[in-house]
Amino acid sequence: MVLVRRTKTCANRGSADDDGRNDGRTNDAHVTAEVKEEVIELETTLKHARPFYATGRFLFPLGLLCGIALAWALIEPKDIRDIHAQMSLLMDQYNINIPELPDLDFARVELEWARLRGSIPEIWKFNKDGREFEVGEAMRASGLSAEHPVVLIPGVISTGLESWSTSPDYRAFFREKLWGGFNMLSQVTFNKEKWIAAMMLDPITGLDPPDVKIRAAEGIDAASSFVQGYWIWSKIVENLAVVNYDTNNLYLAPYDWRLSYYNLEERDGYFSKLKTTIESLKRRQRKKVVIAAHSMGSTVLLYFFKWVESPLHGAGGPDWVENHVEAYISIAGTHLGVAKAMAAFLSGEMKDTVQMNPAGAYVLERFFSRKERQALFRSWAGSASMWIKGGNAVWGNAYQAPDDEPGATYTHGQLIAFRQADSISAASRGDLTVNMTADEAVSWILEQTPSTFQEMLATNYSYGIERDEAALKRNDLDFTKWTNPLEVRLPNAPSMKIYCVYGHGKETERSYWYARQAHEPDEISMDVDGMCHDPSSNDCVDYRGSLERPVSRQNWIDAAFTNDTITPKIRYGVKMGEGDGTVSLLSLGAMCVEGWKRPRWNPAGIKITTVELPHRPIPSIPRGGANTSDHVDILGSTGLNEIILKVATGVGEEITENYVSNIREYSKRIQWD
Repeated sequence: MVLVRRTKTCANRGSADDDGRNDGRTNDAHVTAEVKEEVIELETTLKHARPFYATGRFLFPLGLLCGIALAWALIEPKDIRDIHAQMSLLMDQYNINIPELPDLDFARVELEWARLRGSIPEIWKFNKDGREFEVGEAMRASGLSAEHPVVLIPGVISTGLESWSTSPDYRAFFREKLWGGFNMLSQVTFNKEKWIAAMMLDPITGLDPPDVKIRAAEGIDAASSFVQGYWIWSKIVENLAVVNYDTNNLYLAPYDWRLSYYNLEERDGYFSKLKTTIESLKRRQRKKVVIAAHSMGSTVLLYFFKWVESPLHGAGGPDWVENHVEAYISIAGTHLGVAKAMAAFLSGEMKDTVQMNPAGAYVLERFFSRKERQALFRSWAGSASMWIKGGNAVWGNAYQAPDDEPGATYTHGQLIAFRQADSISAASRGDLTVNMTADEAVSWILEQTPSTFQEMLATNYSYGIERDEAALKRNDLDFTKWTNPLEVRLPNAPSMKIYCVYGHGKETERSYWYARQAHEPDEISMDVDGMCHDPSSNDCVDYRGSLERPVSRQNWIDAAFTNDTITPKIRYGVKMGEGDGTVSLLSLGAMCVEGWKRPRWNPAGIKITTVELPHRPIPSIPRGGANTSDHVDILGSTGLNEIILKVATGVGEEITENYVSNIREYSKRIQWD
């Protein structure tokens, strides 16, 4: 506005000068005064139009205070030295030279930090809620003490991973955690490309790529916390310690969750070490072992049971589990798979990404695009073990699903659906973009992935349902079936007890609305086999230089579709169902309450006790407090800790079944026979 008016004024002034130069000074003074007046008016308008809370003078101090509060909650005094070391490493890496400062004594800083941090109420600390040892103290007061050795098996992404690479490109990472801990955050922030290259596995072998060597961290600390302040197993370890557990009778079995289960043994000897550890604990303590496995860890243990019995692998014999395992506690077990695993492999997203606010979603997409997330997920063969199992027999058909609520507008049986406009336009192009059941979705998702990924799945996993007892017996020797409880039998261990413990009451992604766009070249999904290795060959076609090179469609969750007024609720393209916030109720409980009650899958008649814990978080506590049943936070709940300690101290018979959901009704609708 100012520029336009000045132009007009200058034009008028030019006319005046043409008519006569005597009025020039008068016009200049008039123009200057008018411009100043308009600038003052504009500044006043902008000042009043922008509220104080949107100004930098408010936002900067607020950000500073929030940063200090988070630091008090998350950073321990010992981390101050680590932060100093990380800053030095980053400056060396980027050749940032600053004048050398004298060495500082951080002892006083750590002392003051501990004093300030100690003044914060316990319930407001992310890593504590004031109940760290209460369960253990109550058990000890009742006269209970350590009875059976305990082995803990973490879930997916829970175990920290550290670099053992000595090649020049990765030498700066040596013995640093690339997954978990403060160092991971700094590397992802400042060195993303190198971090991705290190974390991806070779798409053909499923093992380390050239010059990269990453291994699971060791010891109980490997999965006690993900980053400082965000605990995983530490609450359980604390309570077990109160009743006289330590490193002599308590073992955490960390593993590289990126690897297929076959490669876990092939590269790391994981199952051999687990077998030796359990045998050693039993021999030294003269008691059979209690095993507690969380999330994907329950699938790892199921695989181990078959591996250790197999004469071609662990060679422990058919009675090994019976002779060595007292009880198995499945904590939020992913027995029949996880719907979000399907979405992750298809489009590199899930509820946690599509439900972010626009600013957060933009930052995530710019920082880790869907294609980058796809590439990581598809190279991590271990997470592929969590694809949903049982197909339509378990997850429903085009008209109904076992866990559909009465009067549902849409059925969860349509695992992937498209809105009508998308389906019509796709049909006109001859595309298969119709609503898909579990069986159809699995085939369709595989068609969107590279042949290397398809081969990896085919040679490591199976996702069907086997009802023939003779075939189930043959599967005892087929390792590709061992991650699927619908295709293998439980071990021959009639005296072993199984406790299925999981949460219920938190909305969980169950099925999806998707959208698509036109074909486009996709560099990430280019198959290695599609490249021209020998140009002199008559049969060679180099797709990289061809107009007909492989193309793919971009598929994404239809985040524009939200409707909270219907059943099931649709949140940003995700149809919500029952579960613990991560795993659907069918996967958590169906095998426990129905499948394993049938002799074909449980020939030894192992007793199964199911305990559902209602999700009752306390809003004022960051992670819900003692009664949360969220998929991860349940590890700190009072209910779960009591169950683990009772089984470990020899009073597991006190545990009784508890149901807060309709899982028994839903399970009866599954096509078991």
